Amino acid sequence: MPNNRWCSSYCESLLLASSELAESHHTGVCHPRFRLCKLQARFESKRSKKVQQFYTQAVVNMKEKDQFASYPSLRERVVLITGGATGIGAAIVEEFAFQGSRVAFLDVDVNASSRLIADVSPRSSHTPVFLACDLTNIAALRSAIAQVEATLGTVNVLVNNAASDDRHSYADVTPEYWDARMAINLRHQFFAIQAVAPRMIAGGGGAIINMSSIGWMIPSTGMPAYVTCKAAIVGLTRTMAHELGKSNIRVNSVLPGAILTERQQRLWWTPQYEAEIMANQALKRSLAPEEVARLVLFLAADDSAGITNQSYVIDGGWV
Repeated sequence: MPNNRWCSSYCESLLLASSELAESHHTGVCHPRFRLCKLQARFESKRSKKVQQFYTQAVVNMKEKDQFASYPSLRERVVLITGGATGIGAAIVEEFAFQGSRVAFLDVDVNASSRLIADVSPRSSHTPVFLACDLTNIAALRSAIAQVEATLGTVNVLVNNAASDDRHSYADVTPEYWDARMAINLRHQFFAIQAVAPRMIAGGGGAIINMSSIGWMIPSTGMPAYVTCKAAIVGLTRTMAHELGKSNIRVNSVLPGAILTERQQRLWWTPQYEAEIMANQALKRSLAPEEVARLVLFLAADDSAGITNQSYVIDGGWV
């Protein structure tokens, strides 16, 4: 059994480390004294299983926080993300939550949304708010945004992310299918901007990030309606940047390349497709959703206060 002096020192160290970890967890910034070497020194001699588990998790959290940027300006900001249940959208929800933002997201996938909240909530200072919403129904979209504003307050950051990249042959496209693709990939972006703008203007400004794609730049084939929408989003971004700039609202777009999401891997990420990606990218590796999300963080934060009307490509050097 350890002596009383060791127990006291051990408890003191554990409490100090716990408080520093909690502070890091709450603020999104690692405590200056909370470093691996000091934790190792504190728990080097005698570790119970519980202490070892705490130490391991602390190191993981520390590495996550230390490796990438923290944006104090995003703390407590209200962030609304469309299509946030899976893929790039889920990564955006997670990254904003870890910054201390108050996050709401809209999606039709209730099960995936519930799993995301269960995963993110224990590691963030605010539990993300999920609202089930079919974004092709503009009345429902407006109602959901009004509910977010009533619950969390003025939306400071809007991320228009929701989309569906279902493949289709140009020869098979009907007017009805074309209109449906416009509704799910483009139309809701404009109406979400329209809905958040009045309170965002009254609040003194904000940031809007519209998710496009390099698909229209390559250009991709086998999904002409989707590619058309992604090109149109850049035009929407540029005009709305000038419409809203006088109200200190910045509007930018993000154009991801081939991102290794679960959906891409399940449906289309064949060895042949991966070979095509690696042949075209300057970086010879797959890109993760979190890498896209961290670009979105920067464009939402005050660190990019002078940036608007721009389109940012994140594709490993494909285009």
